[in-house]
Amino acid sequence: MATYSRGRTSGVLTPLELEIMQVLWAAGPSPVAAVQERLGGGLAYTTVQTMLNVLLRKKKVRRTQAGRAFTYEAAVSRDRATTAAITDLMSRMFGGSGEAMLMALINTRAITPEQIERASRLVNGDGGTGESEEETR
Repeated sequence: MATYSRGRTSGVLTPLELEIMQVLWAAGPSPVAAVQERLGGGLAYTTVQTMLNVLLRKKKVRRTQAGRAFTYEAAVSRDRATTAAITDLMSRMFGGSGEAMLMALINTRAITPEQIERASRLVNGDGGTGESEEETR
């Protein structure tokens, strides 16, 4: 029988953490008020500040002091966060099998035949751009 941890997997962002990181990836370094505004204003300033401090403790953001306020910026790239989330999902849902995860995407029609073809071209080394080698010359 497998043993499961109740704690979050290191590197995987919660939904709210991900929303905040998306703001920082899009906007660049931002004070709390700017992050709150870009989130749509539905969260209290103190909630956004608390979440940014959680992300700081997790080393997902860095902060610098600008006057009396702090400016936060992403310390982790979108690609790195994506890799962590996909690896976590593949491990927890598919026993670490990339093939099982891919088959689930195909079986649930989450990807189209065109996307499968593009992915196949990527795997085969032509970049998956949809253009043949002759068209790019």
